[in-house]
Amino acid sequence: MERRYFLKTISLATAGAAGVATAAAKDRRPADSSPALTIAHITDVHIRPEEGVPERFKKCLELVKKHKVDFVLNGGDSIHDASYKDVKRERVTEQWHAWDECMALLKGYDVYSCIGNHDPWWSVSEKDDMYGIPYAVKRLGIPGNYYSFTRKNWHFVILDGNHKGISLGETQMEWLKDELKKVPAGDFVLLMSHYPILTVTNTWEGGQHNDHKELKQLFYQHGDKVRVCLSGHQHLLDRAWYNGVHYFCNGAMSGFWWGKGDERSAAPFFYQETPPGYAILRLYADGTVENEYISHHYY
Repeated sequence: MERRYFLKTISLATAGAAGVATAAAKDRRPADSSPALTIAHITDVHIRPEEGVPERFKKCLELVKKHKVDFVLNGGDSIHDASYKDVKRERVTEQWHAWDECMALLKGYDVYSCIGNHDPWWSVSEKDDMYGIPYAVKRLGIPGNYYSFTRKNWHFVILDGNHKGISLGETQMEWLKDELKKVPAGDFVLLMSHYPILTVTNTWEGGQHNDHKELKQLFYQHGDKVRVCLSGHQHLLDRAWYNGVHYFCNGAMSGFWWGKGDERSAAPFFYQETPPGYAILRLYADGTVENEYISHHYY
């Protein structure tokens, strides 16, 4: 049986040029309105060919398709792992082959991915075609390790936090500043990163962006534009809110890496208290957003 975690957020009136949120929150969206966009968020799939994982993931994708989404956001760690020192070329190749096989089920859907820490292969010469982030970009079929696109009055910014520990680095940060300046007044922004920019679970799990203070200040400068920061990495479900920005860290499609769990798992296949699953986001023309996390039973 699927279990749903429905996180509905509301639009905030803002005051002043800096976009300070007022204490009173008001939902400006009419009760009978429809979302401008419906999006699936999958993250931390950690695909591998053994233990029936591809078949289980394919069943999950069939569930996602039933929601009639406009497109899919993939939050990274698509393959099980290429980052450890003992990973060989054949292992990297078979993991990406399993990914391609499964994602063929989404033919006809646009899939926008970011790069997780387990996706790049580092144990090879930098001159090798399969080395590092460029190869992950190629296999995911994305225009670069960071990029943006627009749908209706929502702007989507896909980030790469695999720099200087967990950060954007100087070049990408300057690019992001320019991107936010280009967003017209009255339009809204959703940013997706693999690592959380702000997360509740960093207290005991780690993994948050090291440049979160600079990003927080940048978002504040743009007032009401930035509405959502979407992430994974933690395999844990949480949400935070600060200065009008909603930070949704959704759980992993793979849960406990498709395994049965350990002594910290609240139930089989959970990672700590979070079941494996995916999220459906509904974005409205007035900036309202809903994030619904849905656990799946294809463990």
